[in-house]
Amino acid sequence: MKKALTLLIITLFFNTAYSQNKDVQLPDSHFKLIEGSKASNKYRTEIYSDVDSTWEKWKYRGYNYGFDTRLTPMYSTVNGIISTPYMIQVRGNQNEKNKKRWGYHVLEGYAQDDKSRITMLVNKHIEEEKPVAELYYFGTVYNHSEPAYNWFRIGSDVRQHSFMFSRDRALFYGSLELSNTLTLGRIGKDNTRKDAPEGDDETNHKESAKHVNYKALKEAKDGTIFYDKDNNIVVIKINGEWQKLATEPLPANVKYNFE
Repeated sequence: MKKALTLLIITLFFNTAYSQNKDVQLPDSHFKLIEGSKASNKYRTEIYSDVDSTWEKWKYRGYNYGFDTRLTPMYSTVNGIISTPYMIQVRGNQNEKNKKRWGYHVLEGYAQDDKSRITMLVNKHIEEEKPVAELYYFGTVYNHSEPAYNWFRIGSDVRQHSFMFSRDRALFYGSLELSNTLTLGRIGKDNTRKDAPEGDDETNHKESAKHVNYKALKEAKDGTIFYDKDNNIVVIKINGEWQKLATEPLPANVKYNFE
């Protein structure tokens, strides 16, 4: 009786929400009460949308991108603010393809133009022998080129403050304090290329990274510093010219226990 009453309340709620524009009678198969554990007399709810490859919004890239519309249910929309005293969680599983974009996307939030979006991914890439979680602000140019990515600010919403990140550049307006070492970029001839590789930057990521290095050094401002691994020197740009940074051997009485 309790299960039937709960299902009736849920059905009436959604029937009312959908019938604000037109009268639609929804089948019970869109809402389910599922037992928590046997004999507990406790239930959890699941809400379903149908698979309909002819849905009008599937024609928009922001909706269909990364989904197989023959397998993916239509978007479920809540016309109101979602609030929970617990948390929102996105779970992966062995059948997650077509439940998240390519099985990677955890979050998408669209800007006012309905094209630019912040995106969070998990495990699209393996780098430095570990899976990667990625967070970025994608612009209206739908490719992997540098102009496709906007700034992602962390720290505050105040202009010329905090810390901003884009595809190949970070801009820190605030001070930086490290509790560990700072390693300069080790750049040599085999780490740069003058021309950009043809095709998609993600597909050609190794060669694209070399071109990014070349551009950064070519356009470097005074104060730019890196480690020239071909000549084993540290160089810095001063007054428009690259100069070697003077170094000295350690004093005889200075020894490190990690050497």
